[in-house]
Amino acid sequence: MTTSYEIRYSNHPEDAKHYDTARLRKDFLVQNLMADGKVHMVYSMNDRFIAGGAVPKSDPLLLEAIDPLKAEHFCDRRELGIINVGSTGKIIVDDSEYLLKYKEALYIGAGTKKVIFSSESAAHPARFYFNSAPAHKSFPTVHIPLEKADIVELGSLESSNARKINKLIVNSVVDVCQLQMGMTELKTGSVWNTMPAHLHSRRMEAYFYFEVPDDQAICHFMGEPKETRHIWLHNEEAVVSPSWSIHAAAGTSNYTFIWGMAGENLDYGDMDAFGPRDLK
Repeated sequence: MTTSYEIRYSNHPEDAKHYDTARLRKDFLVQNLMADGKVHMVYSMNDRFIAGGAVPKSDPLLLEAIDPLKAEHFCDRRELGIINVGSTGKIIVDDSEYLLKYKEALYIGAGTKKVIFSSESAAHPARFYFNSAPAHKSFPTVHIPLEKADIVELGSLESSNARKINKLIVNSVVDVCQLQMGMTELKTGSVWNTMPAHLHSRRMEAYFYFEVPDDQAICHFMGEPKETRHIWLHNEEAVVSPSWSIHAAAGTSNYTFIWGMAGENLDYGDMDAFGPRDLK
């Protein structure tokens, strides 16, 4: 089998207050997304969001419809966003081909019948990270290189959070239903991916961390602002953040992460901020 998946159920914030480390990691941490020659994904009951990875080696990989979708094709009722975090690869979308270089994105609209991943080199494969959400309308497939991103520079080295936000699959760049994806790159000497921390009760979010050195780690902070929890992550691991949870992280070095969102609206700035002194 080249396709595997997990199901993650929703959690009540009152219940999550009592979770120990093992339970937090079981419910919110996503590991082993990038497995050679395989497609692996997590289907979250939070906004029916999917986070997955595909690493094609010698043979192409078909994005198959997993059983929870109850559909013939993966994108029958879903939109899909993909960002390549490996070497150059190709994605076939129905009768069209798209070449994705490192950190380039592809948006695929609902109603697509065929999505096939492949790599230019089996020795140095592409590593496709993808997010998906239900879609009520179909929009065209669009290739988004970094130069087409909506870029915002935020933070400062003095506060350890100087970063560049590359908005790739957002409504200021491409037509989408509810899915939004982007990539935040921290500058050398910065470790906080967002501060002040925030949540948005209108949307859930997933974070995928990469460019994390092998001997370094990320501490991801989640939970309600007055009841925070943390999860330690390593390179190419992700975390699912429900709409009631803050999401912020600090690393033992700088790193890059991909954020993906789905939910009530497409307003990127729709968030409730909590300063460092508001958190407990």
